[in-house]
Amino acid sequence: MAQQISESELILMKIIWKNGGTALYSLIMEELEKDKNEWKNNTVLTLLSRLGEKKFLKYQAMQTHSFLDKVYGGNVKNLVSTLLRQDILSADELKEIESFWRKENE
Repeated sequence: MAQQISESELILMKIIWKNGGTALYSLIMEELEKDKNEWKNNTVLTLLSRLGEKKFLKYQAMQTHSFLDKVYGGNVKNLVSTLLRQDILSADELKEIESFWRKENE
């Protein structure tokens, strides 16, 4: 059965297609701003995640693994530690990730 795509997801896909099938997050946010879409970061991340789950975006996971391997030797703890130390990831966001992880592994 074919997956349905929402209007919001389609907006993101058009930005990605316009950029040859790949787009950095910052570029996506710039394009949204140009089109007067004032979506919050979490909204965009959620939509991108859904597009990945629906198989419209298939390279995200491979790129994440490649980045993790190259920069952190595959060690997720080092990545998270760096994000926390540099205040890129807040304590609340870490709790949200922990909660998500628990739900995924139940």
